[in-house]
Amino acid sequence: MMDDMDWYGPDAATFGDRVAAAREQANMTQEALAKRLGIKVSTLRGWEDDHSEPRANRLSMLAGVLNVSMMWLINGEGEGISGPDEVIDGDLSDVLAEMRALRSDMLKKAEAMGRLEKQMRRLLAKPVDA
Repeated sequence: MMDDMDWYGPDAATFGDRVAAAREQANMTQEALAKRLGIKVSTLRGWEDDHSEPRANRLSMLAGVLNVSMMWLINGEGEGISGPDEVIDGDLSDVLAEMRALRSDMLKKAEAMGRLEKQMRRLLAKPVDA
């Protein structure tokens, strides 16, 4: 059940989820963390919303400020934060597990769609033989 769940593993959380969770665990606002990193709040928001990811130097700074490993931020493995301690009702636990599974499936489908779009663009750009 939820006791065995890896809340921040690659199948359960995204890079942005881990950044937001670690920031909250450190009791920091987006504004405070952005200021510490020397970036705009919109940049941090983009990371937390999984619209973009930091370059290596910012990733290193981010991990240091949040007291987690870079690998944990990237893939959920290594030194990070643990999941919630509260006990969750069985029915709610099942719903959360299903939501996380759907989210993981959606991310995989979105990646597949991106690959197909690239392939289609390449095919459409090829000259047509007369």
